[in-house]
Amino acid sequence: MIGREEFEGKSNEELLEEYSQTKNHAIKQEIVLRYVYLVKSIAIQFRNIYSNFTQIEDIVDEGIIALMKAVDKYDPSMNTKFETFVSKRLKGLIIDIVRKQDWVPRTVRKDLKDIDEATKVLYEKLGRYPKDQEMADYLNISIEKYLKIVGKSNIYNLVSLDYFLDEQVREGVVEKRLISREKLPEEYLESQEMKQVLKEGLLSLKKNEQIVLSLYYRKELTMREIAEVMNLSKPRISQIHANALRKLRIYIEKNYSMEGINSVSRIL
Repeated sequence: MIGREEFEGKSNEELLEEYSQTKNHAIKQEIVLRYVYLVKSIAIQFRNIYSNFTQIEDIVDEGIIALMKAVDKYDPSMNTKFETFVSKRLKGLIIDIVRKQDWVPRTVRKDLKDIDEATKVLYEKLGRYPKDQEMADYLNISIEKYLKIVGKSNIYNLVSLDYFLDEQVREGVVEKRLISREKLPEEYLESQEMKQVLKEGLLSLKKNEQIVLSLYYRKELTMREIAEVMNLSKPRISQIHANALRKLRIYIEKNYSMEGINSVSRIL
């Protein structure tokens, strides 16, 4: 039986290449042990989404199973980093778990629909995204009630466009440099139209919304870490993030082709 000392000095890439050729169980076990940190990291990053109905330990357990399957399916010749390959599968796993739950109350869905419709109407009228107070005035509610509704809809926005946007980054439909200044060299562009629409949508956001998305996607910081960086409360960061995703979703619906909109609708 091969001991772990046999793998000392070998990089993750070398082990992945060797396993793809030999399917040696000991090598697979070593790879899984080296990437358990990634499972835990993503489980923590998405904790706010599933914390109402399951424990982080359960997500980690499911994630490790997904990691083991990913090791078997990964092909080093794909020209995609294993971290990217696994991250997409782990996040997809969490989203699937969340979608199987009745996690969004009807009242929240109705409130979110009202906010979406108000945003679209005011966007057409003003030629820009409406401010919070303008939204509250249009809905004929107090600013406090409006912000409370937005807060309740944060998870919905986070699960919907957050996953959609991340998929576009991971798949290369939109390059990471559209959110940050760094390029993702191993990715490729699949849709120039989507790339352009997302680029314009991102640039139309407020500065603080762009910063939050950059820290979340480029640096992969948690909401708590972003709050510390920006010297704001965690609920405020969550609100900024959710608002940015909602604006992007509406921007895509208004500016992307019907085929693209239908694709987004299936994801949302």
